[in-house]
Amino acid sequence: MRDPYEVLGVNRSASEAEIKKAFRALAKKHHPDTKGGDQAAQKRFQEISAAYDILGDREKRAKFDSGAIDASGSPRGFDPRAHGYEETPFGSGRRDGGRDYHFTWTNQGDTAEGFRAEDIFSDLFGGLSGRRGSRAQTRKGEDFAIPTTVSFEEAARGGTRRVSLPNGDEIDVKIPAGLKDGQQIRLKGRGAAGRAGGPAGDVLISVSVAPHPWFTRDGNDLKMDLPVTLQEAVRGGRVPVPTLTGTVQLTIPPNANSGTVLRLKGKGVAAPGAAGDLYVRLVVALPEKPDPELKSFIEKWQADYDPRSKLR
Repeated sequence: MRDPYEVLGVNRSASEAEIKKAFRALAKKHHPDTKGGDQAAQKRFQEISAAYDILGDREKRAKFDSGAIDASGSPRGFDPRAHGYEETPFGSGRRDGGRDYHFTWTNQGDTAEGFRAEDIFSDLFGGLSGRRGSRAQTRKGEDFAIPTTVSFEEAARGGTRRVSLPNGDEIDVKIPAGLKDGQQIRLKGRGAAGRAGGPAGDVLISVSVAPHPWFTRDGNDLKMDLPVTLQEAVRGGRVPVPTLTGTVQLTIPPNANSGTVLRLKGKGVAAPGAAGDLYVRLVVALPEKPDPELKSFIEKWQADYDPRSKLR
């Protein structure tokens, strides 16, 4: 038998992943089921399988590299036919009716520590391991876990976000209105393909919501602080207020104190059912630069009201 490295077309320093990749490509290309039973393809496939049986098992590969076993997997000087084995197209069988479940001259007690050819055949050919007719157990495909971050507005109002999957695909994900930070979106059947006819896995998208510069969320309600001038607080009036759907006018009653909370109905999160409200807390803001006239007025102005009287 030829050197297994030569058969698979890999060098002696090849990694397990490189050996597995080479075997998958050759097995798919030369599998007899794709060649209409051609004898040459059958022989080539047998050679490829025998080579992978050596190189796909860490222990056997080490023994081969050290010269302990030959390219057939037998100890140097060992004649398998003298021990009741005969070569078969897809492995080895015993003349007395016994059967092994590996390729070439291995026996039933052998276990592979690397990648088993049977597992690869199951992936390549729908669960059939060689021509033995044994069907692999169906298995659900792998779930893809994807983290993503959406804006505060997207989470509140809903939208669409494109995400990239580990397999290279890109999909558009619908962000439902009212989504909360830390919630998960599941897309059934959009994960990795199942094994041996099993169902595909799911895509699990863990959503983080970016903070907003002035809105905070409480359920479906929104809260914000709105700076107002001293004049607006004393005299009252209408002032512009930003919302998720645009700017609206808010009426401030006369003599409004800092901390006064006013409600804008329906201007919160547009969640299914009823939208929340926007609660606006007034914060009286003095000019950043000193105003001499305001200072002079305050010094002359005497108020009967003492705001700290309730604390006494």
